[in-house]
Amino acid sequence: MSVTAARPKGRRLPLLSALMAAFVIAVSGGFLWFLHRAATPAPESPPSPGIAVLTGGPDRVEEGLALLAERPEARLIVSGVGPDAGLADLARSAGNRGAAMDPAPLAERIVLGREATSTRGNAREIAAWAHASGILEITVITAGFHMPRALLELRRDLPEAVLHPRPVAPFVARPVPMVREYVKLVGAALNLSALLERPGRSGIPR
Repeated sequence: MSVTAARPKGRRLPLLSALMAAFVIAVSGGFLWFLHRAATPAPESPPSPGIAVLTGGPDRVEEGLALLAERPEARLIVSGVGPDAGLADLARSAGNRGAAMDPAPLAERIVLGREATSTRGNAREIAAWAHASGILEITVITAGFHMPRALLELRRDLPEAVLHPRPVAPFVARPVPMVREYVKLVGAALNLSALLERPGRSGIPR
């Protein structure tokens, strides 16, 4: 009786081992894909009527302002701006190119989004701006490692829009930040970001 009872348990071990191996391979393969995607430069984006900057890192606002200056008909949203930051503050913090640029002539084509406190919040804020402006083609500016998750969230809220990625900042494969961002990307793919959604600065979920 004991031998017979032991057989099902023994059969389960190879199955569990196979499932664990498949899980490890899937996670490792996904991480390698993520690193490759983050390190691959995006093709030159065509001129689009909308430009969206997701704040949170260097060179993003600088690139957005420079691109807006090159495209007289375009409009820009900078999502995730601090509650007290103004356009001049953003230009000063944007580095040499931004400091040399007077943002005042561009002001009427710029929206500062102050609600978002997360990537999902960025997507909702940008989607609301795009719908209100009638813009369905957008150049998306953020860091290369952040771009896959940003596009995933944006496509969830803007499925009808054409999105052109324009990553900034050189790719540096630092292990801890890369693993952290990959975990966030997997969570976003599973739509866990909706369950863990943080409130916006006004208290509205973002």
